[in-house]
Amino acid sequence: MNKRLKLFTVILLFFACSIFSLGNTEDMPPAPDYLKRAESVMKSLFEAFSDKIDKVEYRDGDWAVLMNDIWYYYANGKLLPEKELINAANYRPYQFYEYPKELPPKVEASPEDIEMYLSWTSQTGENILPRSGFFPNALWNASTREEMEEQIVEINFLKRKLKIHKAIQKKFEIIEKRILAEAKTDRSINTWINNLGSLAGYGWRVIANTQSRSYHSYGLAVDLLPKSLGKKQTYWLWSSEIKSDWWNVPYNDRYHPPEKVIKIFESYGFVWGGKWEMFDTMHFEYRPEVFILNGLPLTEK
Repeated sequence: MNKRLKLFTVILLFFACSIFSLGNTEDMPPAPDYLKRAESVMKSLFEAFSDKIDKVEYRDGDWAVLMNDIWYYYANGKLLPEKELINAANYRPYQFYEYPKELPPKVEASPEDIEMYLSWTSQTGENILPRSGFFPNALWNASTREEMEEQIVEINFLKRKLKIHKAIQKKFEIIEKRILAEAKTDRSINTWINNLGSLAGYGWRVIANTQSRSYHSYGLAVDLLPKSLGKKQTYWLWSSEIKSDWWNVPYNDRYHPPEKVIKIFESYGFVWGGKWEMFDTMHFEYRPEVFILNGLPLTEK
């Protein structure tokens, strides 16, 4: 066999091996780090919603939970039913993020961070993939607006009207009692209550600059906005309209509810948006699985 023929044979073998390898990537087992993360997330969901989720287990190469006779797979955080796994590329993951026990100290943004922050302000709903609604729609009986609004109740909260999902009504009743009890001896909380303006709970809408449903659209979030911000900042997107480096707004220039109020909400599974990089300091949303995932105690589920 001459040198040219040998070279041609080697090239053919290389491409044949490459094609075989690429064609069988689906048969490769998931990386250990992936499975560890998938297990942690799905077990956290099961613990948080054990009254709704029947079981959690490793199956078909991924971790999944069973709810209403349907298996929902981790699928890189996209929470998809088996029939929708083939369309996984059409969705972006849910955020199962690190949530600190205390508000972390502000640090100077790195060049990479700045690039990421600037990209957020330039994104629009058209160029961001939506999150899959299959799992939360089943969890909260909320596939359509009509179905969703059957789950909504209007309550009195701190002498104001508020629409929320009926599943968290009792939590709001307990939260209110605890806040009012603290207000009797803490003047800052009493002042905060008196200065509250609008309370925004349920609203059928998507998250700003995305195609994904807001937690407000499930009745699981509330914005507690004061009558006046007093020149303080509360929401990163609003801040970006007047300050290009919105991430540099110091904590002292952000509107914060009293620390005890934040802690009361957190103890019942409500994350506070003031701890997010994309800060939303008026915002609380019900995410008990995030607390469980981060090893933070809940007063009750």
